[in-house]
Amino acid sequence: MLVAVRTAPDRDATENVRAVVRARPAWRRLSLAPYLYILPALTMLIVWVYSPLAQTFQLSFFRWNLIPTQPKTPVGTANYTEVVALPELHRALLNTGIYIGALLIFSLGLPLLIALVSRRVNGRAKTAYQALIFVPFLVTPVATSAVWRWMFDPAGGTITALASHLGWDLGNVFRSPSMAIWAVVVIVGWQMLGFGVLVVSAGLAGISPDYAAAAVMDGANDRTILRRITLPLLSPTLTFLALMTILLGAQWTYPVIDILTQGGPSDSTTNIYYLLYEFGFRNFDAGAAGAAGMLFFLAFGLIALIFVELSERLSFHDN
Repeated sequence: MLVAVRTAPDRDATENVRAVVRARPAWRRLSLAPYLYILPALTMLIVWVYSPLAQTFQLSFFRWNLIPTQPKTPVGTANYTEVVALPELHRALLNTGIYIGALLIFSLGLPLLIALVSRRVNGRAKTAYQALIFVPFLVTPVATSAVWRWMFDPAGGTITALASHLGWDLGNVFRSPSMAIWAVVVIVGWQMLGFGVLVVSAGLAGISPDYAAAAVMDGANDRTILRRITLPLLSPTLTFLALMTILLGAQWTYPVIDILTQGGPSDSTTNIYYLLYEFGFRNFDAGAAGAAGMLFFLAFGLIALIFVELSERLSFHDN
C-alpha cells in the first residue's frame, strides 16, 4: 500500500501561495464570473427600463410636443399640478379601480372555485380540461377583441341574438356608457381565467394530501379542511394572483379598450394606461404624459411594496 506524505517543501509552497493570495487587494480577489453572467440581463434592464424611466422623469418637467425640431420649455412642476387637477385623470383612476376589482373575480375567485371543483377530474380528462380552459390566454388581444365584437354585434351577433331571444335588448354594447366597461371586463376576464386556474391548480398540486388525511382521521369534514388547511397553504398562490391583478389589471385591459371603445363613450372605459397614450400620442403633450407616468409609477410602486410586505406577514408557508 502506498501512502502519500506531504513533505516540508510542499507545505511551505502551499503556505507561500496562501500568503500571496491574502496579500492581494480585495478587488483582485473578487471573482468577476458571477457578475458576467448577469451582465446581459442588467444591460437590458438599463436600456429598456431604467433609461426610459429616467427620460420620462426628465420630460415631466418640460413642455414639449414631441417634434424633434421644437425646443423643450422648462415648466417646473406645472405638469404635475395640471395633471392632478384634470377630471379625465379622476375618471381614469375610478375606471381602473373598477377594472381591478372586477378582474379579481376572474383571476382569483372563479379560478379558485374551478380548481377546487376540478380536483375530482382525473386522467386524460383533467389534462384536456386544463388545456381547453388555458387556450383563451394564448389568444392575442387583437383576435380576442375581433371575435367578441362580432359576438356583441347589434345586427345579429351571437350574444345579442341570444339576449334578444330572452327578451333583453342589449343594443350596441360598446357605445353604451353604462355597459361598455362591463363588456371590457367580461372580455379580459374570460381571457385571463385560464391563467388563474392554471396557477391555482399548480398551488393545489403542491399541497401534500397527508394533511387532509390526518384531518379526516381527527373527524374534520370537507369544509373544515378547506378553511383550516387548504386555503392557508394556498395563501402564497392567492397572494401572488391578487398582486398580479392589482399591478397589471390596467395593462391587461388596455389593448381591448384601444381596439373596441377607444376610451369611450364619454370616457366611460378609459383607464390610466389609455390616458397616458392620449396625453402622449393624441395630444402630443410629452410633459403631461411624463408627469402622469411618474405619478402612476410611484403609486403602483408603493402598492407593490405594501402588498409584498403584507403577503410576507399574512401568507402561510408549508415548512
